[in-house]
Amino acid sequence: MMHSAPTADLATDTQRPPRHYLPEAFTVTDWATIEPYFMELRDREITSAPELERWLLNRSELEAALSEDLAWRYIRMTCDTQDGGRTEAFQYFVNEIEPNVAPYDHALNEKMIGSEFLTGLDEGRYRVFVRSVRQALEIFRPENIPLKTEISTQQQQYAALAGAMTVTLDGEELTLPRAADRLKSPDRAVRETAWRAVQARRMQDSKALDELYSRLIGLRHQVALNAGFANFRDYMFAALGRFDYSPQDTLNFHRAIRETVVPLIDDLDLARRQDLNLPELRPWDLDVDVSGQAPLRPFATGAELLEKTTVVFDRLDPFLGQCLRTMGQMGNLDLESRKGKAPGGYNYPLDETGVPFIFMNATSSLRDVVTMLHEGGHAVHSFLTRRLPLSADKHPPSEVAELASMSMELLSLDHWDVFFTDPDELRRAKRTHLESVLETFPWVATIDKFQHWVYENPTHTEQERHTRWVELFDEFNQRTVDWQGLENIKPYLWQKQLHLYEVPFYYIEYAMAQLGAIAVWRKYRQNPQEALASYQRALALGYTAPIGEIYAAAGIRFDFSTEYLRTLADFVQAEMAKL
Repeated sequence: MMHSAPTADLATDTQRPPRHYLPEAFTVTDWATIEPYFMELRDREITSAPELERWLLNRSELEAALSEDLAWRYIRMTCDTQDGGRTEAFQYFVNEIEPNVAPYDHALNEKMIGSEFLTGLDEGRYRVFVRSVRQALEIFRPENIPLKTEISTQQQQYAALAGAMTVTLDGEELTLPRAADRLKSPDRAVRETAWRAVQARRMQDSKALDELYSRLIGLRHQVALNAGFANFRDYMFAALGRFDYSPQDTLNFHRAIRETVVPLIDDLDLARRQDLNLPELRPWDLDVDVSGQAPLRPFATGAELLEKTTVVFDRLDPFLGQCLRTMGQMGNLDLESRKGKAPGGYNYPLDETGVPFIFMNATSSLRDVVTMLHEGGHAVHSFLTRRLPLSADKHPPSEVAELASMSMELLSLDHWDVFFTDPDELRRAKRTHLESVLETFPWVATIDKFQHWVYENPTHTEQERHTRWVELFDEFNQRTVDWQGLENIKPYLWQKQLHLYEVPFYYIEYAMAQLGAIAVWRKYRQNPQEALASYQRALALGYTAPIGEIYAAAGIRFDFSTEYLRTLADFVQAEMAKL
């Protein structure tokens, strides 16, 4: 199922497509206005395969409208976590709408799978969707509905706690992302002061964050038991639709990373210590440029970041640039860091209009450029899938979604002169990024292996959790860095990873997709036009094919064996050597 080049209207159309089931004026106000549509779908008589297909499209339209409404509530809340009204609007949906939707959702899944006309649907077209619905039916339990509502409510506390964190340096109040920029200062004392200030601020909330995580673990474990699983890890493998690999496969991947990539990072750190001419590396020495030069400043404002990224995308393919321009025209971006904003960055797909929203905390660093390119890759994915008929088709699993974003970071490298006009700065930027590509693997393995342990041992104490975290951190990270005198901080480093709180087990995909992205880039080095075309063809499939087939459409393998990892890590090293 191959797609031709994307059409211009995918990138330029700002209108929501006409509705065929809901009234044009329909908006989400309360459950009473929504329920009649669910009841009609539940009770409708279906007498043929075409009628079943029409029913599926009607259901999808309703889901898309609800999904987009929830998306805007979430976006507005994260843009200002201190506005009580925005939090309230989001919580209303989570507490009053979602729990009421869940039983209907289950009933509609049963109706679909039980239909005698299911076999009359195009098998190739619907096979992935039908497989996902069968899985959802298997793990659904009505007693988990209130638990999931409680989990959603608890999870919001993380953004509120993290979003409120600031430090004062040289008399200026700074968000933690802005303070972290000082870790790039050539002045070691400035770096150390900033690092200690950030950690001290995090430590103020370490107890609250530990207690929040313990509550989430308890609730999630109960969800898993209710659904008949031994633990939440096994439940999540089913809930995330991981049909293509097992928990054991991910544990093998951790081992491959330790054997293959961790020694490379050790070598980079030793070289860094020598280049900086330091007796020992400390945690605040890992982000500074070894040349001793001031940090890279690729842009000054969010508007400039958007403008330059659009130029880079245009150079790759005008379609890509037009995607960003359309988002800009619609105001679907919030890029700069400020107090009260939730941490992190995301691209939120909007299922009805099909034009996504990019949120991030830019402070003028190289990291921000990479984040913008990354989220821009997700955005392009949203545009390429916006006209797929079913809402579910537009939501591929993370192994595919992150392939879109991480490949864009590497595909764009040849055009980074837009951000870095000085050849030396350009070289520095590329080298720094390629180092961070390799550094992705150990950190992902640490977080993922930690989650396996946390949920396989759900009754562990906070102290046991801290001990296990430190063991894993030391196994994969900073093995040549001196942490003397900082032992009280290390047990809490995991608390900065919002995925642990908000999207459990969504993390190993970053390493899988990073491998895929390196493979796409290697292909691009051999034949740029073909690589870019097959990348877009693969993304345009959305989730209408299994992961392996989507990777194959991009001209690469879905593979995370030790041998494949070694081959691609060698390729990255060779590219670094050319700089």
